[in-house]
Amino acid sequence: MTEPNPEAGATQRAALGVAQTLQWVGGALRFVRPKTGDSERTIPLPLVCITALCEHKVRQAAERADAWDDWEDHGLVFPSRRGTPMEPDNLRRSWGRVRAAAGLESMRFHDMRHTCVSLLLHLGIAPNVVRDIVGHSDIGVTMTIYAHTSLDDKRAALRKLGDALG
Repeated sequence: MTEPNPEAGATQRAALGVAQTLQWVGGALRFVRPKTGDSERTIPLPLVCITALCEHKVRQAAERADAWDDWEDHGLVFPSRRGTPMEPDNLRRSWGRVRAAAGLESMRFHDMRHTCVSLLLHLGIAPNVVRDIVGHSDIGVTMTIYAHTSLDDKRAALRKLGDALG
């Protein structure tokens, strides 16, 4: 990921590069290439994300200064308390505390991705752009799994049809 900076002009440069994933391989967590070529991508970040990442970086530096003698710097944005890659079960436990504090009891971690894709489509972002952002190799996945039609969308569509028919 490029260095986050919420100052003017930074939103033009700030991007998240997806170049590796973390998987269990041979009984150990390893960084591996994403499963498809479309999964490797660069995603521009909106200002709200840049600001949150900058704040996180400041908190993380303070925690690290007070923390562990055995810190291992892997350059991760969200590492374990020792700086190593976060074990998936620990991520799930952490997410449980975060969602409880936010009142999102039934929301799974992956639901955030689903919500993002659904909101982008609902905001009228072209499906091929949304597909590229999330790294789907098939636009059918984007449209079949993530595209939800609201009652208001249906009303608007049928109102347009009614107007066209006179």
